[in-house]
Amino acid sequence: MNRALTLHDVIVVGAALVCGAAGGVLLRLALRWLGERARSTRWSGDDIIVDTLRTLAPWASMAAGVAAAAAALPLNRTVGHDVNQTLVAVLILVTTVTAARVVADLVRSLALSRSGVAGTASIFVNITRIAVLAMGVLILLETLGVSIAPLLTALGVGGLAVALALQDTLANLFAGVHILASKTVQPGHYIRLSSGEEGYVVDINWRNTAVRQLSDNLVIIPNAKLGNTIMTNFHQPEQQMSVMVQARVGYGSDLDHVERVTIEVAGKVMSGVEGGVVDHETSVRFHTFGESGIDFSVFLRALEFSDQYLIKHEFMKELHRRFRAEGIEIPLPTRTLVLPDQDRTPLPSRPAI
Repeated sequence: MNRALTLHDVIVVGAALVCGAAGGVLLRLALRWLGERARSTRWSGDDIIVDTLRTLAPWASMAAGVAAAAAALPLNRTVGHDVNQTLVAVLILVTTVTAARVVADLVRSLALSRSGVAGTASIFVNITRIAVLAMGVLILLETLGVSIAPLLTALGVGGLAVALALQDTLANLFAGVHILASKTVQPGHYIRLSSGEEGYVVDINWRNTAVRQLSDNLVIIPNAKLGNTIMTNFHQPEQQMSVMVQARVGYGSDLDHVERVTIEVAGKVMSGVEGGVVDHETSVRFHTFGESGIDFSVFLRALEFSDQYLIKHEFMKELHRRFRAEGIEIPLPTRTLVLPDQDRTPLPSRPAI
């Protein structure tokens, strides 16, 4: 120290520390109240920002109090510089961690708002978090007087060796980024691969894609394989989809009457079943003279892929009931066998021995 510590110095230091701590508590309480107001808005970004400030503001207030206390003490230049450098490093570290969390939450919120279904795209979240943390560490090292140029050079040379050793991992990483950037597949979409796997896309991370089947089992698909396979996306170009139901009536039926009754049943099902498109105009198409009746197709419409099963279920029940009430025959498969007359000529008898 430059001089002896006095009572005045102790009082000033104590006051600075108390003011810094009190400021941190008051800021946290004020931001908690502001957070309650932010939760009442539709935009989720203000919730993330306020929650972040609740972490950052108290630390900044306490650091300011410590800095003021250090300035009041009779410290020599070296110790004062070290104290200031430590406080700056702590603030940079806290700001970096907080900024990484803010950016990651904003990216996650944006991904959820565009997906429409509770799905996540953690690959973008992780990439942005790592990028912000890396920049914060570089700024911290530069602030502490550590030259980052040799570090960047070493990372560049070492990165080449790491890239050669992690070819498969990097292939999956870039394939996942390409899939999300091209928007061919997004979390929440229902897909079916040429190899037979199908389900809802739950998450696309840096290595693989998780697909939840209708049986609630998870199928894990490497991103590189997903990017190179033939795939059907049932959510593009739109989420609604046609639902085709096959039916058959007897040859003696009045086809105009059959069509009219079928359309009435379809309209009732579309308006009464969850997942049906109310304003859809159902179409009926007769297409085959079958062995036991006339085959036709009914085209309904579902809001989403999994809705088709309930729609088919209710439509077939209601159509069967109406056909029975209207006397419309639903034929059973029948076949008539015509056999030639048997040869009634008696066989010659074998001579006795």
